[in-house]
Amino acid sequence: MSDKNGLPTGKHTLVEEGTEFKGTMSSSCPIVVMGKVEGDVAGPVIHVTPSGVVSGVVKVKQLRSDGELAGEVEADTVEISGRVRDRTVIRARSLEVSLSVQKGGMQVVFGECELAVGDEPNKEAAVAAALNPPVAADPAKQPVAGKPAAVVVDPDDASKRRRGTQPPPSPT
Repeated sequence: MSDKNGLPTGKHTLVEEGTEFKGTMSSSCPIVVMGKVEGDVAGPVIHVTPSGVVSGVVKVKQLRSDGELAGEVEADTVEISGRVRDRTVIRARSLEVSLSVQKGGMQVVFGECELAVGDEPNKEAAVAAALNPPVAADPAKQPVAGKPAAVVVDPDDASKRRRGTQPPPSPT
């Protein structure tokens, strides 16, 4: 289904180099971006070539970006080997980052971006965990029967996990 450089063969939607598209794009076949797309993009697969730029809300099953990516991406599988701009949000079940050699070394830099990899959080499990906190090891900190236990919530905790400094919480 793909030729040797990863571009789809057969039927596909193509945004050629030198073309700029602004607006909403929806396709039932693979999308190849060699030019620039700004706006909402939906389809089964999108491939951003090294000369391509996609900026906006992207909802696809699979995304492969060798070019530039910005905005909000939601996909099952994401492969990145190009540039990701600041304040980009990526939500995926699987994320693969390929490194390129620049000036004698390889480097990955995650600036102001949000990464959410794995299954979507389960709201019911989170509520149950919040209502039934784990038992404290210190007997003095045990909840007293008839009195509610104090729950301390760090409002910055969720943002820290989403900035790549901590792994996402494991599903329970």
